[in-house]
Amino acid sequence: MRLIFVHGWSVTNTDTYGSLPQILRERAAAADLSLDLIDIHLGRYISFRNEVCMDDVVRALHQALLETLSDGKGGILPFSCITHSTGGPVMRCWVEAYYGVGMLKDCPLEKLIMLAPANHGSPLAVLGAGRLGRLKSWFQGIEPGDGMLRWLELGSEEARVLNRAWLAYHPTAPGSGFRPFVLTGETIDKKLYDHVNSYTGEAGSDGVVRTSGANLDYSWLNLRQTDTALAMTGGGEASRLVYDGSLRISEPCPFLIVPGASHSGDRLGIMRSPTPQNADDKPVVAAILKALAITSKKAYHDLVEQWARLNEVQQTGSGRHRRFFQMVVRVNDDRGRVVTDYDFILLGGPNYDPNKLPKGFFVDKQVNRRSPQTITFYLDFDAMMAVKDGCFGFRILARPSHGFAHYKPAEFRSTNQMIDTLVDPNTTLYVDVTLSRHVDRETVQLDPAARGPVDFKKVLPSGVDVP
Repeated sequence: MRLIFVHGWSVTNTDTYGSLPQILRERAAAADLSLDLIDIHLGRYISFRNEVCMDDVVRALHQALLETLSDGKGGILPFSCITHSTGGPVMRCWVEAYYGVGMLKDCPLEKLIMLAPANHGSPLAVLGAGRLGRLKSWFQGIEPGDGMLRWLELGSEEARVLNRAWLAYHPTAPGSGFRPFVLTGETIDKKLYDHVNSYTGEAGSDGVVRTSGANLDYSWLNLRQTDTALAMTGGGEASRLVYDGSLRISEPCPFLIVPGASHSGDRLGIMRSPTPQNADDKPVVAAILKALAITSKKAYHDLVEQWARLNEVQQTGSGRHRRFFQMVVRVNDDRGRVVTDYDFILLGGPNYDPNKLPKGFFVDKQVNRRSPQTITFYLDFDAMMAVKDGCFGFRILARPSHGFAHYKPAEFRSTNQMIDTLVDPNTTLYVDVTLSRHVDRETVQLDPAARGPVDFKKVLPSGVDVP
């Protein structure tokens, strides 16, 4: 077995992998794996220079693979990969760029084992590119790596493009030897907690990446605005947003929440903390070996179910943890424009009232800096399930809300059954909303020349829309 390691953002030394390569090599035989030192390669890539973006890293990675794992025929020998943090998206972007869904059966990557991957971004990315990130990097003598951080920001267009493409991936399809796995923690290492930045202690995360942001189980929902009128709580009317039947759900991927694992650090870090002395006490080691040993479609599906049961016990058993999910909302209109100026109001209860949401339901929201039409919400899953009568929804108040061209209020109202279909704990739901743009017929008129000049600076909207 050929095995490469790929690190995360802002790493400057391959000692970031700690003892994990040595531990896996020493334990490979017991797991019926063949893994010699000559078969292990420690990847390194530049992410701490501002001019380097994800596409640059992917192109250079492909050349490095061609040179290091050449099959002598212009291709790449089969290999497996263990990644940490941003390394997960790096490898997924490489798979999409050079193989994609149409050539997945030709992909030489057999097992992609991602440790704490920021598959749907990290809330820290926007802060890392800000003043605190620049100061920290300055003291370390490096730049913050803005080019890579743009991909990692919650709701980035680059991450959306990749994740939308991956919805069509079917690793267990006939002929495909590619198998992805995700392992992440939700333990906060208090030694690494930054009191200035609350995201480093966020519940449901490992201090950098949320479990819902790591998990490759996610779904995509399209909603469009209709002419059906709804009475809004508080007065006024909204138009109903309807689900157009195009819900897309990713193929199940083995996902394990590793007990006692944080994002980084020598003590609890999911990658760096295992040592030859404590490996038996680090569940991540046995989990990686188990993933590397998977050889069949059945074994892969069995691992999906096995790890799901372990997560359920860990999160709902005697040591109950709060469970969360992410919702990434992007708003366009039916003319193809992005809508960036809008209020997004969560609703709950049988009357779909913004004041009837349970305490603690809302945790966080973040607007993408470069794509302000996209907002990522972080919500408490169990609180959501407690919404009275299973009634959950949201209202969008887009601007301009009046005039010759405008938008009308829109509301989405779910049922309990619909929520069970759309949302699971530790997952991400992408919601693409299409609003109707209304244009008044008085925006353009053709007057008979016989009437002579017409002053129309005081013309008002007629209230009648053009089709």
